[in-house]
Amino acid sequence: MPWSAAPLRLGRSWIVAPDVRTLRARWDRLVGAAGEDRTALFRPSRARTPSTSVAALPGQRTGTVRFARETGRCPEPVRLAHGPFDEQWLLPDHRLIDTGRPELWRVADDAQLFAVEQGYVPGAPGPALLVTAVLPDGRSPAGRPGRIRPLYRRPGGAEPNVAPGLLPFLSVRYGHEVTAPDLLAWAMASARPSPAGCRVPLPADRDRWSAGVALGRRLTGVQLRGARGGEKPRLPGGRRPYVRAPIPARPAELAYDAAEETLAVDEGRIAPVPTEAWEYTVGGVRMLEQWFAHRTAPAEPGSLEAIGPAAWPQEWTSELLELITVLALLGQSEPERAALDEGPRLTRAALREAGVLPVPDRARRPATVLDHQEEGPEGQFALL
Repeated sequence: MPWSAAPLRLGRSWIVAPDVRTLRARWDRLVGAAGEDRTALFRPSRARTPSTSVAALPGQRTGTVRFARETGRCPEPVRLAHGPFDEQWLLPDHRLIDTGRPELWRVADDAQLFAVEQGYVPGAPGPALLVTAVLPDGRSPAGRPGRIRPLYRRPGGAEPNVAPGLLPFLSVRYGHEVTAPDLLAWAMASARPSPAGCRVPLPADRDRWSAGVALGRRLTGVQLRGARGGEKPRLPGGRRPYVRAPIPARPAELAYDAAEETLAVDEGRIAPVPTEAWEYTVGGVRMLEQWFAHRTAPAEPGSLEAIGPAAWPQEWTSELLELITVLALLGQSEPERAALDEGPRLTRAALREAGVLPVPDRARRPATVLDHQEEGPEGQFALL
């Protein structure tokens, strides 16, 4: 998947929140302020200040006047994969985002999937590659962030983002048609971290390829959580985490009892929670703890970050139950993933002989997408 983009650089944390109501309240507070108060709430950076002139993000109907003069309504928040396994909401206003990666927004649609490399941390367990159906910010919980790799180079699932010649080569090698989703599924099952970045070995054996693709499809389906026409993930054997004791209005601590398979959210209790869910880490960071911290960490009084729900929303509980299921299923699949390391692999020499390597420079650049006009600064149309 040669075309990739660096992670988004948001520049200010208040433009992301776990719920839409919070973002709208923050917007209203900001546009209701004036002068120095608005500037202080905005949190200027070198890339963005209230006076910055910038084009709109592709596909987003947001204002392009300088934010110092903004008085309009809050733009419609969009879903964002805010780091691993944490879908939150984003204000899709380019005036608020330091580096928005417009090339990713141009291809983000109902046919797109994004493979997201995870930062390498020596000795830390966890996946090297994750997948999401919503636009990811590429945030890594620890270590250096990786790259964001769209599955398709154009909207509508057109032009797979695959090295030219690779799919025909693999189709001949394995004796059946190999598609871009097949290659992504194999990568999800076999990717390994390394100091040089995410590595995806290609097997020489057709049966091992087929087994890896089947496993990767399951892992992808679990991570997509029902998106793209799939099914919601479920634990085997009819097990399902339930709220055994209500979560309090403002929980502050998270704890786990392995013997009872119980997650304690202050006085609240959720069970059964498989050990694999609690122990699941990315970059050495436990995912359940990070998800909880994103919703309960204290913020600076008077800042926009301090605006949030007065009490723990019910939808957060539903998201937590789903996340427990996702992490448990992924953790339970680790032995199968480890087994894919065995056996002979295709070599760089074989790929060079087939003309797949070296990858041409044009395949590493985004495609030219000119299907609509984009609004530039101060309401002018951008020149593409």
